[in-house]
Amino acid sequence: MIKFLVKGLLRDKSRSQMPIIVVAIGVMLTVFIHAYINGFMGDTIELNARFSHGHLKVMTKGYADNMSQTPNDLALLDSDSLLSSLQREYPTVAWVTRIQFGGLVDAPDSTGETRAQGPAMGMGIDFLSPASSEVERLNIPKSLVRGRLIQNAGEALISNLFAEKLGVLPGDVVTLIGSTMNGSMSMYNFTIVGTIAFGAEALDRGALIVDIEDARYALDMQNAAGEVLGFLEGGFYSDDDAIAIAQRFNALHADSSSEYAPVMKSLSQQGNMGSYVSLLNTWTGIISSIFVLAMALVLWNAGLLGSLRRYGEFGVRLAMGEEKGHVYRTLIYESVVIGVIGTAIGTAIGLFFALLLQVYGIDISGMMEGAAMMMPTVIKARITPADYYLGLIPGLVSTVVGSMLAGVGIYRRQTAKLFKELEA
Repeated sequence: MIKFLVKGLLRDKSRSQMPIIVVAIGVMLTVFIHAYINGFMGDTIELNARFSHGHLKVMTKGYADNMSQTPNDLALLDSDSLLSSLQREYPTVAWVTRIQFGGLVDAPDSTGETRAQGPAMGMGIDFLSPASSEVERLNIPKSLVRGRLIQNAGEALISNLFAEKLGVLPGDVVTLIGSTMNGSMSMYNFTIVGTIAFGAEALDRGALIVDIEDARYALDMQNAAGEVLGFLEGGFYSDDDAIAIAQRFNALHADSSSEYAPVMKSLSQQGNMGSYVSLLNTWTGIISSIFVLAMALVLWNAGLLGSLRRYGEFGVRLAMGEEKGHVYRTLIYESVVIGVIGTAIGTAIGLFFALLLQVYGIDISGMMEGAAMMMPTVIKARITPADYYLGLIPGLVSTVVGSMLAGVGIYRRQTAKLFKELEA
């Protein structure tokens, strides 16, 4: 029966070609839009996670209470021991130590006098350890504009925009003026070896990146770290998994009331990121559902109208003695075949365009000038497992339901009136 119906559809283009095209277009748009929404909103979370919050963050209780101020006087002591413990207890999470710091960068002239100054947002990361993945995690090699990466102690990278404001080039020496962990004044010289552009306005205004050992030496933080960041396996944030790990860790340290006791927070528990994670989950579901529903209604109508136009054909078949139930079932079988073919084609095309957007992206840096929040300046899609089957809702289910509703009219046909209809 199915083979017979497929042959009929292939031979009669009016019954197959246009319905399949309509279904394919609807499914393609559904898959592409879903991947686009997941990509753009998810990339904002991952950008903030990589550069600032991590999927998980371990700090002292005092540091956590004043996290926006990055109070390194409340930093984690004996951070190497804590890092080893975390790696042993939670092996599926990638743990790294970092130091966030602020200060004034002074660029001297040829006589050693101040030529330009500017506030810097500094970050100490593990550059020089062979096993470190921090450089790749922050996408520093691809962000390099001029010069080279850090290879030795005492070297630093500076954002390209900040370098232009200070008038410094790779090879120049600048002085970081700040305060140590103990509150005393600190002055430390760094050699600029490269300039970088992350594409995020909030980072490119005044970023200074150094090796974590240099940051420890400059800020008098030997074997200390402001925070230990954790990144979940797979590279994407899962709120449920992160909260479960944080609760397990905090339960082990709940007895200590010291402000230097460690505490772990998931990304959604840090600042305003919780609101954004909730917004992401809510709006991704709402926008995707609305679009799926809209496409479902369109394809439902298409199936309904396509079946209604064939009432004359159904009349002829009934007049020839075909049973109403058989006519109805063949209509449903045809819609299933059309839905499956259209959904397969539409999903393949939608995934193709989503893959192009995922790989190449769309540059919107001109629209992001002056943005205070870290948001990606290149829009990219993100293909998830749901994109492989999401098109079944509008493509197959809606088409079949539309045909089923239209086919109800078959049972209302009066055989006695068929000849009058055919004569007309």
